[in-house]
Amino acid sequence: MIKGNFIDNLPKVYGIYTGGFLAFIIIMAIAEQMGMSAKAIGICFVAFTVAIYAIIGYLSRTAQADAYYVAGRQVPTVFNGMATAADWMSGASFVAMAGGIYFKGYGYMALLVGWTGGYVLVASLLAPYLRKFGCYTVPDFIGTRYGGNLSRLMAVIVLTVASFTYVTAQINATGTIASVALDIPFQYAVYVGLISILLCSMLGGMRGVTWTQVAQYIVLIIAYLLPVFWISNKIGAGFFPHFMLADEVARIGELEQQFGFVANSKENLAMVPKGLAGITKAHSAVNATPWAFISLALAMMMGTASLPHVMMRYFTTPSVKAARKSVGWSLFFIFLLYSSAPMLATLSKLALIDPSLPTGIIGKSVADVQAIDWYQNWNQANLMFISDFNGNGTVELNEFFMGGKAVVLATPEIAGLPYVISGLVAAGGMAAAMSTADGLILAIANALSHDLYYKIIDPKAETAKRLVVARVLLVVIGFAGATIAAMEIQGILGSVIWAFDFAMSGLFFPLVLGVWWKRANREGAIAGMALGLISGAGYLIWVRSGGSGFLGITQLTFGIFGSAVSLVAMVVVSLITAEPNAATQKMVDEVRVPSGKSILGKQH
Repeated sequence: MIKGNFIDNLPKVYGIYTGGFLAFIIIMAIAEQMGMSAKAIGICFVAFTVAIYAIIGYLSRTAQADAYYVAGRQVPTVFNGMATAADWMSGASFVAMAGGIYFKGYGYMALLVGWTGGYVLVASLLAPYLRKFGCYTVPDFIGTRYGGNLSRLMAVIVLTVASFTYVTAQINATGTIASVALDIPFQYAVYVGLISILLCSMLGGMRGVTWTQVAQYIVLIIAYLLPVFWISNKIGAGFFPHFMLADEVARIGELEQQFGFVANSKENLAMVPKGLAGITKAHSAVNATPWAFISLALAMMMGTASLPHVMMRYFTTPSVKAARKSVGWSLFFIFLLYSSAPMLATLSKLALIDPSLPTGIIGKSVADVQAIDWYQNWNQANLMFISDFNGNGTVELNEFFMGGKAVVLATPEIAGLPYVISGLVAAGGMAAAMSTADGLILAIANALSHDLYYKIIDPKAETAKRLVVARVLLVVIGFAGATIAAMEIQGILGSVIWAFDFAMSGLFFPLVLGVWWKRANREGAIAGMALGLISGAGYLIWVRSGGSGFLGITQLTFGIFGSAVSLVAMVVVSLITAEPNAATQKMVDEVRVPSGKSILGKQH
């Protein structure tokens, strides 16, 4: 029996939860040995984990504004680090990133560098100071620091554009997993994923999302690391495969040379289902130049420090010091997965193309490979395709195609692991996508309910009414995101990268200069947010329409253009208009002092 304060008992609570989850995995493994079908195992994993998250969300329900918006500012550093890592390691990190590295080679490692390095900017430039400010939301900081409803409204607009772009990618990921695990069409599966997401966040707000995200982190990290170590030992890549990465990549290069990769004709590629890619050479042209690599990493770093759902996590700590420590824990928990993604991509490719392994398919009969259970499963899901383009009856390097999001999800089956591991990976992918979607939908709904409705439209609204508005907005935003995700306008990874670019275009410099430059004023911030977002979005549309980018800035790094415009606009407009009043400048000085009470105190 657990007695005493819930916060004090967190290690015990989540220790019991982890033990229970491991016991469930063992039970499923026994059930598989007794003849339980793969489909039933997949359904059990997804249903069991989602049910646990829903129960946590229900038990965390609250009618208090402080608990709903910032979890009562009492989340301990280690657990906030785990929640932030879950919030951060989205469906893109879990499902799509290893796929990007698998198909595009080392160029996509820029994502790992940028997404991890961004936390250095968060820790040094923003998180402790925004926590000292005492805000509920990022627009709350912008509106209070610069003053006026227009600056607050602009921050809400930028936040909504960036977060909504991001959330469609997460619902896409939950839909992909739910469609495979539950054997239902993707267009319906996105709504199943959405309902799961709303169960976690509707009643408890940030408090419910926080404790759910800790549980989700435990599931996703077990689900990601267990297959990596198991497959590595099974194919002889060593007990700790991370240290063998260079050797395994070199082995892939030798195999590609041995098999003689041949590019497909346009006629062949026209036969391949949309969204699938072939096995490409490990050293792809993507980000092959130093600037291309650096610019993508830089965009992801600045985007990380601009994303509202990340910043919100540091509003939940008890103090400024705790916020800084929490960033360190976030980095540690993120590192556990990010250091493993390149290894998983490498092991997956080796398992498919190494003829010395029983799982290798290159050189085998097309008919034999098409008869394999895992191929049939993923082919039916439109995520795998083989055709005998060369007419010799054997599978060659240019004849196997796979969707990027299938790399992580299908690899356990391809490597011959028990199906229970595939069910575990599906549950981990759902946890990753749901945890980020929870945070994103909450960030949008909170900004609209707190900063637009309460601060601008109805400042006299009672707490109960504000929370009803927030919950209705959660549902509306979620269903809008699911509807767009069902259209599959952009892949998971591409949508996520765009979200970072939108966020940095409009928010990076208004946030950073708001803390570090007293001369930055309301007019400058409004110009920076508006012109940054408009110019960044305009550049994206121009490049997508066939325009040739300049200075090596692509549709994946358009945020560099947008943020540069934002910086220039903000500095110029601030300097040619009146400086902030003495009270505002004193407030900015106070924000940089690590101790003392928060600036806003009891203003909320």
